[in-house]
Amino acid sequence: MPAEGLPCRGCLGRIGPGAQAGLCGRCWSLLTPLSEIRCPRCALDHGWGGPCADPGPWRRGDAFWDYHGGLGALLVPGIKRGEGGWRRALLARAGRMPLPPWAAEADWVCASPTGRLRRLLRGFDLAEEAGALVASRLGRPFRALLRKPWFAPRQAALTEGERRRSKVPVTLADPAGVAGAFVLLVDDVWTTGATLRRCAGALAAAGAREVAVLALFRAGRKGGSRAGGGVS
Repeated sequence: MPAEGLPCRGCLGRIGPGAQAGLCGRCWSLLTPLSEIRCPRCALDHGWGGPCADPGPWRRGDAFWDYHGGLGALLVPGIKRGEGGWRRALLARAGRMPLPPWAAEADWVCASPTGRLRRLLRGFDLAEEAGALVASRLGRPFRALLRKPWFAPRQAALTEGERRRSKVPVTLADPAGVAGAFVLLVDDVWTTGATLRRCAGALAAAGAREVAVLALFRAGRKGGSRAGGGVS
């Protein structure tokens, strides 16, 4: 059966114009940018001038899309189960999203690491691919600076409290050139920020002058955007 005759894998409606990778144009339109009224540090919408709702050890943080407000909660789990078409389509769209102006100040770009066994089994790392894409757009070098243990547990399987209490270490794979540098830390989904905090701590311990965060998706919290899923 031709692709046009198959239902959309998201909404099960007619595939129609604008379809890509088995998702119709209507579903792709639900790839929702974050609110313009968002904190320049935590990327959550808590009103202009209010205190940061989720402060991390960085001054600047941003993301492209709302994880729970649109298509992210379907795309990311599917990609991590091997939906290569969705992965390529998502990264192509990320390549067209505007970068925060401060990203151009970065000396290095790195990614929040996945457990090494899980990365080996998947054959790819979405955060690493996003980081390499951002580095290419900025004309900056991408380095796999950080790593987790071989058997790190899946963050998506943990509650928010469990993620925040998690003691899975993040270590520096290669500290060369980190001292005095502004490092842009890229992730696929920024949820509680627990892993990102450990990443930033490892970079700061190596002497990084500044760490900033950029994610494909930002998962909000109850009472703000929305809470739940995601990985970091």
